[in-house]
Amino acid sequence: MALAMNRDELSQYLKQVFPQVHKDFFVEDLTEDTITMRLVVQNQHLRPGGTVSGPSMFGLADVSVYAMVLARKGRQSLAVTTNSSFDFLRKPEGGADMIAACRLLKLGKTLAVGDVLLYSEGSDLPVARATMTYSLPPAGSAAANFG
Repeated sequence: MALAMNRDELSQYLKQVFPQVHKDFFVEDLTEDTITMRLVVQNQHLRPGGTVSGPSMFGLADVSVYAMVLARKGRQSLAVTTNSSFDFLRKPEGGADMIAACRLLKLGKTLAVGDVLLYSEGSDLPVARATMTYSLPPAGSAAANFG
């Protein structure tokens, strides 16, 4: 399946639907099956001990799968997370941005499943792994036409 939005169109749409956090997340790369996103780590993303907080990492994983679904399906901003599995593997670096490497595993009519590896920028070792499942609004519904 081809992309419904390219990298620039997706970035603009994310800025439109998430104005409160659009400066935190950036689309680095986008293909038909993968997306690479960046969390610009700032003080509000850190927890005591100088590491990136779990909620910040979860947010990056969640927005990465969401963005991949949007890139493939188009402007369906009401797709929602229905399940998540998150494994914390090692301590992320507090002074480095977080990079998410996301692969869309399934894109069906009602569900999408993505797998995400999170890295501290500059490291080849993943700090976390997430699997996210999204429920997609039915085609033709008011939710599917939002945005």
